[in-house]
Amino acid sequence: MSFDAEQVKNDLIAWIRDWFAQNGPGCKAVLGVSGGKDSSVVAALCAEALGRENVVGVLMPNGEQFDIDVSRDLVATLGIESREINIKDSYDGLLAQLDASGLALTDQARINLAPRLRMAATYLVSQCVNGRVANTCNLSEDWVGYATRYGDGAGDFSPLSRLTVQEVKAVGRALGLPDRFIEKPPIDGLCGKTDEDNLGFTYAVLDRYIREGVCEDPATKEKIDRMHKNSRFKLELMPVFEYEP
Repeated sequence: MSFDAEQVKNDLIAWIRDWFAQNGPGCKAVLGVSGGKDSSVVAALCAEALGRENVVGVLMPNGEQFDIDVSRDLVATLGIESREINIKDSYDGLLAQLDASGLALTDQARINLAPRLRMAATYLVSQCVNGRVANTCNLSEDWVGYATRYGDGAGDFSPLSRLTVQEVKAVGRALGLPDRFIEKPPIDGLCGKTDEDNLGFTYAVLDRYIREGVCEDPATKEKIDRMHKNSRFKLELMPVFEYEP
């Protein structure tokens, strides 16, 4: 079945309006802005659904960010409010405290620290403006666990979690977003690699496997299956002990 981007766009806008009517009447949508397709599409959807005056984009460089101008360009293009909060002092301070404790820093801990600090900053802004935080993850990223738990994987509502990368791009075009936001290569912000470099396969390959069950390279299929299985816990509610008095 073909993907009707115009219809999905309209459905998303209606869904966001309904969600806010039930869970945050009079509240603003607040989201971290990277200038990439996901945050651009979510910001544009929220602006359409709630009015641009009710959307706040939070820009969060970690020191110097080479592509911060793209994020600034996005909020200017959409005409939404923005706040810029540099997380470098917090990031460096926590690493210094960890070092002082005598605990060695692991690569995974280092990679996930910045996204978790950015989500803390996003919620900080949200609670100062009577907001609700938008999650900007998509289905493709969630499928293989390419999100930081309690970092970019957090939020109060998630418009794109059931859409693949290709579908998100199509919705972006239906919204009239310029290609510079839709096609900006997602970069991890740490080592300069793109998401696809880190994953070891393209989103086009992943999206086809998700939607059609087709992956022509057995090694890639095995890797996707393994990543999906190992990261499913990120999308589930925290297990709790069921006590029956």
